[in-house]
Amino acid sequence: MDAKFYPTSARNWDDSLFRDRIIMKLTPESTVLDLGAGAGIVSQMDFRGHAARICGVDLDSRVEQNPFLDEGRVADGQAIPYPDASFDLVFADNVLEHLADPVSVFLEVSRVLKPGGRFLFKTPNKSHYMPLISRLTPHSFHRYVNRKRGRAEDDTFPTHYRANSRAEVARIAAAAGFTVESIELVEGRPEYLRMFAATYLAGLAYERLVNALPVLERFRVVLIGTVCKEG
Repeated sequence: MDAKFYPTSARNWDDSLFRDRIIMKLTPESTVLDLGAGAGIVSQMDFRGHAARICGVDLDSRVEQNPFLDEGRVADGQAIPYPDASFDLVFADNVLEHLADPVSVFLEVSRVLKPGGRFLFKTPNKSHYMPLISRLTPHSFHRYVNRKRGRAEDDTFPTHYRANSRAEVARIAAAAGFTVESIELVEGRPEYLRMFAATYLAGLAYERLVNALPVLERFRVVLIGTVCKEG
């Protein structure tokens, strides 16, 4: 069914899309921070050769061995262990949904960014059915679903969805001194419904509908945002 309905969708298509957005903002002189870098298991988040220096922070100690980083440190997003104005760009791939206090994290990202620096992030849109189901089910169910999808249970983390809509991003960004540069909502292959033919077809119908009608854009699954620190 993938070959028939989504012949151009590769594994982690959303990460590939996010990668393109990041590369557009990088220069060979850029200093970069990967917020929530983890163990380096998503190949699309490897920007070696595209920037001068790439650092990363994560609560997972595996960040210290992340092969995509020049330096990885164990740290919380509310206390990033770098001086003020250290980075030209900070990015976060599937991190915002896990933040209990996103305003504090945005403020800390603003602190370590240089004036005019950018914070790019990809996260689920809370109005999509997947985050809705996530909010209504226990964490053990999330671990089970990800195991069925071939993802390690250790890489399944609790979610809060407190920075996962256009309105929430705009409010949080303003509180942290950012200007919203862009927010995209994207729907693609129904990744979480590919287990059975019936669920796949339901996801296919949903994808076609929300992409066909602009008024339904707010129900697309992926939110990609770029905010800029005021100079």
